Amino acid sequence: MLIEIDPIDKSILNELVNDARISLSNLSRKIGISRQAVKQRIDRLEQNKIITGYTAKLSALDNKRMVDSIFLVYRKDRMRGADVTSAISKIAEVTNCVVLSGDVDLMVQVRADSHARINEIWSFISSIAGVQNITTCFVLSTVVSR
Repeated sequence: MLIEIDPIDKSILNELVNDARISLSNLSRKIGISRQAVKQRIDRLEQNKIITGYTAKLSALDNKRMVDSIFLVYRKDRMRGADVTSAISKIAEVTNCVVLSGDVDLMVQVRADSHARINEIWSFISSIAGVQNITTCFVLSTVVSR
């Protein structure tokens, strides 16, 4: 079932993306509806899986202790790769995995505590039966992080 998102819902979502810890009273003031109406809308958005969670961003200092990389994964059979995505989804350090159009099949973002751990993850993914090849990129700096 597709839930209808109106302009008020979009405003609430935008505010929560900017500050997930905003109080209901501040959010209601910004949006221009009652605190109770904001609460009901957030509850509905959560129940309908529009909002699937809240997160904390780590400080720049903590980010410097981590190693970010991107694996561009090429599968042997592009249409039957559920075994590959299933195995990748079980790796704790994988922060994002998306299926792509074009030459590359998957983009896997990994955040680990060392280059050695990135190498272990690379070795594991490359050993999955459906993986043909991997191109690895290390993140040098972040320009936009939302």
